[in-house]
Amino acid sequence: MNARVPAEVFPPGEFLREELEARDWSQQELADILDRPPRLISELIAGKRAITPETAKGLGEAFGTSPDYWMNLESQYQLSKVTVPNDNVARKAHLYTQFPVREMLRRGWVQASERVEVLEQRFCEFFDISDVSATPQLSHAAKKSHAMADATPLQLAWLFRVRAIASQQVAPTYSKAKLLSAIEKLRALTMAPEEVRHVPCILADTGVRLVFVEALTSSKMDGACFWLDGTKPVIGMTLRFDRIDNFWFVLRHEIEHVLQEDGKAENRAVIDTDVGALKDGLPECELRANAAGADFCVTTAELDDFVARVQPYFSEERVLRFAQRIQVHPGLVVGQLQRRLDRHDFLRKHQVKVRSFVLPSADVDGWGSFTE
Repeated sequence: MNARVPAEVFPPGEFLREELEARDWSQQELADILDRPPRLISELIAGKRAITPETAKGLGEAFGTSPDYWMNLESQYQLSKVTVPNDNVARKAHLYTQFPVREMLRRGWVQASERVEVLEQRFCEFFDISDVSATPQLSHAAKKSHAMADATPLQLAWLFRVRAIASQQVAPTYSKAKLLSAIEKLRALTMAPEEVRHVPCILADTGVRLVFVEALTSSKMDGACFWLDGTKPVIGMTLRFDRIDNFWFVLRHEIEHVLQEDGKAENRAVIDTDVGALKDGLPECELRANAAGADFCVTTAELDDFVARVQPYFSEERVLRFAQRIQVHPGLVVGQLQRRLDRHDFLRKHQVKVRSFVLPSADVDGWGSFTE
């Protein structure tokens, strides 16, 4: 089959010349009709002047056509003169559609380049794909807005950054028994916010790699669990909500994914963001992880007993005494009561921040201090 050759596009002046010949008008006569200088008509026919909306309206009235007819002729002619030297625009548009290019360049995850082919290669290397038309794949179980939904480009970029950092960590062989024992060590840290600084070391001793990467704008990521080489568990967290209760809930949630080996065998996202939200249709692994997170903060039995004894009078004093008795920070109790009572403003002041305590002791990318 022969290649299609685009039809030649003529300047509007050629059509104007034909209209004059059909009516046996001279250029001077048309100038008189339009009440415009003769030079204008001459330059239009010679293609030296573009048709403006005002001129298009006059020609339409003179020849009984619409102004759009003459404007379209001008637009088609001007577009025909534009030559695109290469397909850089289309290739860049594909990159920006496929990946969060601007944000990744800003973070320094991918080095910028003026050459689109170099930029494409760097994105392929980041996502471990053969070409930019391929879809990145990473087995993971994460907390995102729609359980079992495919990860968005923003979320995939975040996950791959976590993987890149985790791959550089040196950790012993993962031990499920050690991780189970570590849960009690972690529980002992819940009394004071500054104690979260010990978490990365405790998990590293069990063979779990913990990485904190600031969430990309609108990615809605809270945490994730995946496996390197099928044997090395990784927990990534965004600390999107800098609150003591959220930190411990998400961490314990992801630890449960590790213990259950969620995301290890299948390349299927198990994702959810509304941390601990009571929603219908959550998969079993999410329900199990949510229950583990809630029970770690305040055991269900103890919370049920407290609610039954004091409701509806949940005074600050009673909450503080209860937290002291079960030996957890009041913020953890407040977080669970907020969910139970559906009152997210309840004693919010006790949900203290912890990010500044944990970041200095961990592998981090974001918050103004990016990991190289």
